[in-house]
Amino acid sequence: MDAREREVVETIAGRERELVDLLCALIGFDTTATVEGEAREAAALQSLIAGRLEGAGFGVETWEPGPSALPADRMGFDPSYSFAGRPQLLAFRPGTGGGRSLLLNGHIDVVDPAPRDRWTSDPFRADVRDRRVFGRGAADMKGGVAAMIVAAETLAALDPPLAGDLLVNTVTDEESTGAGSAACVARGIAADGGLIAEPTGLSTWLGARGSLRATITVEGRAGHAGLTQPHWSAGGAVNAVDKMAIVQGALERLAREWRDRHATTHPHLAPGGIAVTGISADAWMVSLPGRCTLDCHLQYLPAQADQSGWGAPVEREVEAAVLAAARTDSWLREHPPLVSWSDDVPASVVEPDSPIVQAALAAAGAVGDVPRIARETTFFDGPTFTRAGTSTIALGPGHIVHAHAVDEHVTIDQLVAAAQRIAITAMRFCNSTGRSEHGAARPRSALA
Repeated sequence: MDAREREVVETIAGRERELVDLLCALIGFDTTATVEGEAREAAALQSLIAGRLEGAGFGVETWEPGPSALPADRMGFDPSYSFAGRPQLLAFRPGTGGGRSLLLNGHIDVVDPAPRDRWTSDPFRADVRDRRVFGRGAADMKGGVAAMIVAAETLAALDPPLAGDLLVNTVTDEESTGAGSAACVARGIAADGGLIAEPTGLSTWLGARGSLRATITVEGRAGHAGLTQPHWSAGGAVNAVDKMAIVQGALERLAREWRDRHATTHPHLAPGGIAVTGISADAWMVSLPGRCTLDCHLQYLPAQADQSGWGAPVEREVEAAVLAAARTDSWLREHPPLVSWSDDVPASVVEPDSPIVQAALAAAGAVGDVPRIARETTFFDGPTFTRAGTSTIALGPGHIVHAHAVDEHVTIDQLVAAAQRIAITAMRFCNSTGRSEHGAARPRSALA
């Protein structure tokens, strides 16, 4: 580190108490995500962030995207989707010119803390003990949001020359749909690189697998469970659950194949996978069900996607595997399963030699840690920005295994370390050689 970087690192270390207090305040806002899109306390939290960043000298705007803000694509956003009471935020600090622009992004919504009675403390009242902060969102990802805010404030206060623009973007609706960041991209928010402070355990995530959700329906023939049934061709009942087992077997075989196939493995992403998440049948307890449905979640790699990055080829492969299995059974040959699909979240990955990746890895080395690229990642908003031209990685405090869990927590040491790395990444990336492609990457309104 040079003298300016050392000053930034030491200043952030001295702000540890302030960083912890900020995280505790963020946890205190109930921003639980719901599929219905309830507002809860998102606006109040965004107001707190806006006030802090305005006080640090950033230009700040908050807005509620309108009904036409979301793209009509395979992600499946409802045309009437509403952000009422859940504003997005962008803060902007211009660079001196000639450098790369950097977008810091984080989501402020959290998942439901149920079962609340198993928590050792109130999930919406932060508890600091053993140099850890406990509470819903401590890891995923209000800890990361706090770290990137303190990093941005410190850079603004110490004012080391940054050639490129610095943007701070906090969004809603990541946990439910990914709509917040999608609306920001549609608004024109972009930069030469992006960093999302997800709970990566201070490792660097280069991207995420795409995901699909399928519902498979198998028709049977209802009948009394206490009777010996003749063959179905003679009018006997057909247990739809038994027939669904054939479909499930096909999915399990395909998932095993994906683990070994070249196109479904990647050096920086976990393999594609298929997970059954629910099976249900509409039958009385002593009746053979006449219908069974299976829900499954699929994850796929960029090499499995079509030219636009969507998972349509995966859908076709799954349907072919299901129908091939159905042809092995006399009933299913004549009554083939029905596969229906909902949303498609595309896959994307940033190459390791990308400037944003190199800046993040160099920042880790600068503060005395071993640079690490993690292969096991989960969904985050990075692909939304990467596919739109902002190469975006994840790097933040906390471990993903604690996300969505009872007694979610983050260590104070990781909070401080994450803020330091984010700040050093910004200094190195924004001052790296290369003309900014995006320039003043601000929204089309008050900051323009």
